[in-house]
Amino acid sequence: MSGFHNEKFPVGALYGAGGLIGIALIAVFSVRAGLVEGRPTTPEIRAQNHVAVTKERLFRFADRKDGALVIRDAGTDAEVVVLEPGTNSGFIRGVMRGLMRERMLKETERSAPVRVTEWADGALTLTDVSTGRIIELGSFGPDNRRAFAAILDGRLPPVPNNLPDLRATVAPAEAKDPA
Repeated sequence: MSGFHNEKFPVGALYGAGGLIGIALIAVFSVRAGLVEGRPTTPEIRAQNHVAVTKERLFRFADRKDGALVIRDAGTDAEVVVLEPGTNSGFIRGVMRGLMRERMLKETERSAPVRVTEWADGALTLTDVSTGRIIELGSFGPDNRRAFAAILDGRLPPVPNNLPDLRATVAPAEAKDPA
């Protein structure tokens, strides 16, 4: 048996922990209620600094039956890029899955376009027109930013530096002699 039956937990530690939790809750609710001004978001800072748009396009993303992701210009409905199955398009597909999930939850139009914008400060953003969500693409790393920058220019996304080129054709296996 243990000899801790008569030991008491330090009451000061409980009061200290309760106080820290209380301060954290007060801080969060103060910002949420507008009593304390929160930090401005990146789009707000960009608007305050009057950063200009250098390029901007609206796109529609759709899955094809064979698994390809078709990206179309929303204004002309012209095909811009087709990401065939097996290409290194996981980041693009993941972003679009997240946007579609949010559209479903908010019960907004699933086929609404998304806006890809390049800013004069070098930032690249993706804005979901139907939900208003803005994604700063540079925060996911340079390879993922380059993928959307290529789409903005109407090119296939480059293969990330740390991945093999899955678009390269693989030579067929040599037939083995059954001898």
